[in-house]
Amino acid sequence: EEEEEEMGGPQLLCKLEGNGISVNDLNKLRENGFHTVESVAFAVKKQLIAIKGISEAKADKIQKEAEKLVQMGFVTATEVQQNRVEILQLTTGSKDLDSLLQGGVETGSITEIFGEYRTGKSQLCHQLCVTCQLPIDHGGGEGKAMYIDTENTFRPERLTTIAERYGLDPQMVLDNVAVARAFNSEHQMKLLAQAAGMMAESRYALLIVDSATGLYRTDYSGRGELSARQNHLARFLRMLMRMADEFGIAVVITNQVVSNPDGASMFQADPKKPIGGNIMAHASTTRLGLRKGRGETRICKIWDSPCLPEGEASFGIYPDGINDPKD
Repeated sequence: EEEEEEMGGPQLLCKLEGNGISVNDLNKLRENGFHTVESVAFAVKKQLIAIKGISEAKADKIQKEAEKLVQMGFVTATEVQQNRVEILQLTTGSKDLDSLLQGGVETGSITEIFGEYRTGKSQLCHQLCVTCQLPIDHGGGEGKAMYIDTENTFRPERLTTIAERYGLDPQMVLDNVAVARAFNSEHQMKLLAQAAGMMAESRYALLIVDSATGLYRTDYSGRGELSARQNHLARFLRMLMRMADEFGIAVVITNQVVSNPDGASMFQADPKKPIGGNIMAHASTTRLGLRKGRGETRICKIWDSPCLPEGEASFGIYPDGINDPKD
């Protein structure tokens, strides 16, 4: 725990004990997905009051104590810059793609990867599950990976072949990846609460949700349910953002595309757009669009990023994972 705090990691809930806050209160918070001081400080008060056995006065007291331990006010831009030095870049396995992303996939934020089927979304996710375990000076994050699979696309044998390429022990790599299959959008949300508990106990560098929106398309149908779908999706994405902040992990979500059947699509080179609308667009820090090239080649385009310029890079999908195109 002390080591974790020195590295600027999350603070465990036990720090709040005392000053009228009992172990029983902290257990109630844990049962409802609050495992760190940060998660309590970042929560809306009504979320705490909704927990059975926690009154409004108790919620105020808990948040007041949490806010004493967490920096939530203004800081200078210099301090923000110093904090950004701690951000890691996880290599994608392709030098061209890494240079487009200025080092790789960033920790502490959400990266969205969207594209049609067979464009390499899941392949890139499998690659990151291995590279996040590499040493930091080799483009890794020295942490475990977590994979929430909604479409039954996770294949451990892919991790084995990628691990061999990097000279890692395949069995160790598989042991360091926690996988859960999500069966509906409510279950997907519950898995995030479970994930937060695991991350409070062990060092994770990556959380993948493949795909973040697939279950929403089937659980909510038609325009009548659109508002409910977007509200639930917004809550899910908000929780992902909180986890990226709280645990300093890289969050990678994949997204499907939909054909845009309106009249304007006749004049566009590619009328397909990622689903999830503006809620999805605003939640993702970096948006990467993938499309097919010739043969094994795929093209990645930066659609949106606060600091990366718009650009494209090619990469190839091979038996040993993602690499630069060979032709």
